[in-house]
Order: sequence, then structure tokens, then C-alpha cells
Amino acid sequence: MKALVTGARGFVGPYLVAHLAASGDDITELTGDVLDADSVHEQIAAAAPDVVYHLAALSHVGESWKDPNRAFRVNAEGTLNVLRAAGAAHNAVRVVVIGSAEEYGRVTPDQVPIDEDTPLRPVTPYGSAKVAAEYLALQAHLGAGLDTVRVRAFNHTGPGQDPRFVVAGMAHRIRAAIADGHDHIKVGNLDAVRDYTDVRDVVRAYRLLAEHGAAGEAYNVCSGIGTAVHEIVATYLTFIDRGIALEPDPALLRPSDLPVLIGDNTRLCTATGWTPEIPLEQMLRDVYDAAEPERG
Repeated sequence: MKALVTGARGFVGPYLVAHLAASGDDITELTGDVLDADSVHEQIAAAAPDVVYHLAALSHVGESWKDPNRAFRVNAEGTLNVLRAAGAAHNAVRVVVIGSAEEYGRVTPDQVPIDEDTPLRPVTPYGSAKVAAEYLALQAHLGAGLDTVRVRAFNHTGPGQDPRFVVAGMAHRIRAAIADGHDHIKVGNLDAVRDYTDVRDVVRAYRLLAEHGAAGEAYNVCSGIGTAVHEIVATYLTFIDRGIALEPDPALLRPSDLPVLIGDNTRLCTATGWTPEIPLEQMLRDVYDAAEPERG
């Protein structure tokens, strides 16, 4: 299978590229800015891929509050450029558009676990931009006949993730405290519950959806298990031989933080046979072992 990957140099991209290569795929990495429509068109036309994995995005939810315009342009307009380029290709192209559980926004307790029929009610600029990107993919399918698959990825992590994200950030702070001889770390909201999947399992799901997903359909990629941030910290602390106190820091809180996001992966599993293989503790151990101390 000939595959083109946008965002190949981000966190998830290298894992996906490695998985595609191990699966025998012929891979092209989109270079440059997805807001450069001409370049996107030229590269997709030249590669003539069977499938485009559209990962390129500004992916930090908290930072989308600082520059909502930029978040919307990259995440929505960039997706539009990829979809239009794929639609203009001379060969049939499937586009796997990677969205986010942040699209669901604030859900009620009776809606958890969240399935794909749950209304999209985003509360963050990032979430609203991802809704726009997903609906552009749906419109391209319904209005222009483009073969698109929409993915709503819940939280995922793994070795090498940027410490701006909570799982990697906690590991970095604990490592830094140990290296500096400190007995505390700063923390944000420890009660937030998220559905975490190892990135190595996530990229397997992406390729399986490229092969077996239904055109125009949306799929949650998630473990179906909720874990609170304080549980992640507690697991990390079992890896060390000393106590670390937790110091709340208002600067680490978001303007709007969803209390619970847990997904239902039934549609994905039924369509592809996928199941997550890497357990939470192993995932956290790998993140911790790969973390470098965060200074300052």
C-alpha cells in the first residue's frame, strides 16, 4: 500500500511511519506547511498514494486558548487543503483524518463511555477546530465522493512525548525532582479522568482503519478504560525509592477542563479486530524510562 503521512515528524508520526514500514507499505512524508495549499497539492499528486494519514495539527489543547485563530487555521484549513488535494488526485485516495475526543466536549454521566453517536459539543478552541476538520472530511465524502475515514483519538502517550502533555510532563517533573534533590513537584488538576492508550497501539488502529474502516464513518480510538491523573502519579511514584510531595499550581490549570472523557471502542474493534495490547503500567514505565528531567 502506498501511504502518505502528514505530520510525520510530530509525536505520533514517527511511530506510524515505523509501523507502516514494518507492514511493508511504501511511505511518503509530506513536508512543509499544510497551510501551503499549492505545496500540499503538488506533493500528494506526485506521491499518488492509496491512503493519506492526516496527522498534521497543533495538538496541545491548553495552548489553543492562547492563539485560537492559529489553532483553527492549522487544524481546519490545513485539513481542507489535504482533502482538496486528495480529491484532485488522478487515482482513488482514502484519507484517514485524525480527530480528537476533545470534539465531544462536556458530556453527561449517562453518556459515558462515549460512543460515536454522542453529540459533539466542544468547549476548547482545539476541540472546535477538530470538529470543523472532521466535518470537512464528512462533507468531502458526502458532497464530492472522497473516501474519508474520521478518527476520534482519545488520549494517547508513549516514550518521547512532549512534556507539555500531562503523562510525559509528570514523568519529567519527577525525574527532575530526583536529579535536583527536591521533595516536591508542581501539579495541575489531578482529578481529571482520561482514556489513555499507548501510541504504539494507536498507530496499529490507524492502519487497520485505513484497510477496514467504512468510508465516511467515524471511529473512536481508545482503550475504554478511565484513569485519573492522580493514579498516573501514584504509578510513577512506585518506580522510585523516595517520597515526592504534590504542590498544586494554578498555572497548570486550563481555562476549561473536562472532568471525564472515556470512550467506547466497540465500533473500531468490530470493524478491524483491533484490541489494545500494551497495558497502562507498561506504557507509564516506558514513558518514565524515556523521560529527561524537566528543568525550571
